Amino acid sequence: MATSADSAQLPPAAERQTNFEQAVAYSLHLWPALTLAVQNGWGGPDSDDKRDWFAGATADLFPTFTDAAQGGQTDTAEEPDMEYVETFLLQIMIDEFDVNTDDDSGLEVAGNIIRARAQCAIGQFDEVRKLAQRFQNLKGNNVDTMFKKADDADQDTDWESDDDENDDEDEEGGADVDMADAPAPKEKPGPEVDDDGFTKVTHKR
Repeated sequence: MATSADSAQLPPAAERQTNFEQAVAYSLHLWPALTLAVQNGWGGPDSDDKRDWFAGATADLFPTFTDAAQGGQTDTAEEPDMEYVETFLLQIMIDEFDVNTDDDSGLEVAGNIIRARAQCAIGQFDEVRKLAQRFQNLKGNNVDTMFKKADDADQDTDWESDDDENDDEDEEGGADVDMADAPAPKEKPGPEVDDDGFTKVTHKR
């Protein structure tokens, strides 16, 4: 049961809001699917900035904490639940990063955000600190380079073979290959002879 004394002991709304927004950012940075999408530029050349925007948009799903609200909290009726947050996260992944996340990782990220939100509302930041520590550990273990190493194992092979093929085509007569595969010369009918025995001449395109 919250008392006015309890409410008075709550950290300022701005502090709780900042911690919550940091928790959202940490949660997204810890999402392997999003990390992979950013590293590969699936969201475009500004994928890293887009992830920051993603964090802000997710935090904006929730009302801003205010000191005036009862118990220091916002109207709980306005709070999105975990299912709503997960749906939002997965939709942004599809719309902005072209990633269809079909595992439960979106639900895990949503759960981290909801737990951090609940704690920040009452002035507790244990979940935020836990996420921050996981983020630091992630950086320390160079998980980013692990992703890149896995990608390089596949992509170098694919890219090199593709490039080699393209180079071969360019250097060894790619135009001939293109013309053979294609188009107009193949579709051109053979010589036509009119009733007088003259061969009709057609112009090449």
